Amino acid sequence: MSEINPISASEGPGMTRPTPITTPAVRAEMPAAQPAVGGRVGAASVTVEPLPSGANHGGRENQPGTNQSMSTWEKDAVIELCDVSKAFGSFKVLDGVTCRIPRGEITVLMGPSGTGKSVCLRHVVGLLAPDRGDIIVDGKHVPTLGERDLLELRRSIGMLFQDGALFSSMNLFDNVAFPLRQHTRKGEAEIREIVIQRLSEVGLAGAEKRMPNELSGGMRKRAGFARALVMEPRILLFDEPDSGLDPVRTTLLCDLIREISHKYQATSIVVSHDVGAVRRFADNIGILYKGKMRHFGTKEEIENSPDEFVKQFFNAESEGPLGMD
Repeated sequence: MSEINPISASEGPGMTRPTPITTPAVRAEMPAAQPAVGGRVGAASVTVEPLPSGANHGGRENQPGTNQSMSTWEKDAVIELCDVSKAFGSFKVLDGVTCRIPRGEITVLMGPSGTGKSVCLRHVVGLLAPDRGDIIVDGKHVPTLGERDLLELRRSIGMLFQDGALFSSMNLFDNVAFPLRQHTRKGEAEIREIVIQRLSEVGLAGAEKRMPNELSGGMRKRAGFARALVMEPRILLFDEPDSGLDPVRTTLLCDLIREISHKYQATSIVVSHDVGAVRRFADNIGILYKGKMRHFGTKEEIENSPDEFVKQFFNAESEGPLGMD
């Protein structure tokens, strides 16, 4: 795979800096920000596919016009997706997704493959621009940010890609130190102290001289995690961190995500298919289906959801509305 900068350097695997976001042509095509659900800024209207059982689901009430529980909607939110739609060619990946991500908690996005979970993450950091709707991060409307403001926002976000996205030509120390050298004026002594501490936090103490090709998949992910932490981000994004790991290493990584998220009081969004792992560390869960937010609530609300699709997916059952297509 070709070398690419980590998110701290404003790029991610297979992606380049999203210049279309700041071009007048794209801005002209985007709807003006108008009050959306809950009085917040978003698109002019919010259309969300309702759950079959109505507005009250097993005793849990939704925020009107959404499929998000009131208990999670009313919390202080650091990230908001407001009626977000995105298509690639004729394939609509996101279709009016609306949700609020509670501050300081771990939210997991789940759903069948191709339902837009990773696409949501890329909208949060401005790597993709929505065809419609708005993304608000810490009060900033991401689709309208200029280049300088977008870079500043990204410095407050740490992102872990599926494979760690390490530079193959750099050892672990230089990989983890890269954002500090790129975006700060810290001296090498201070950088070394920070890097050694972060590597220790993810269980890689003493491995700073090793090259990426000398590491297991789990170690590469943890190294990517260490790099995501060096800028002390307020927000952490994890794109299928458990992909390709055996059950034991998946459990260890999930415990690490929870421990680090709490230590740094970070707001974390995790994309995952592993129901067992999600049960272990999630505070909230959003389930996407056919481009829509089918259900968003606390872990307990999702576990007790009467919705047939949610029950089938979250319990990995063969019978239900979700088939092989």
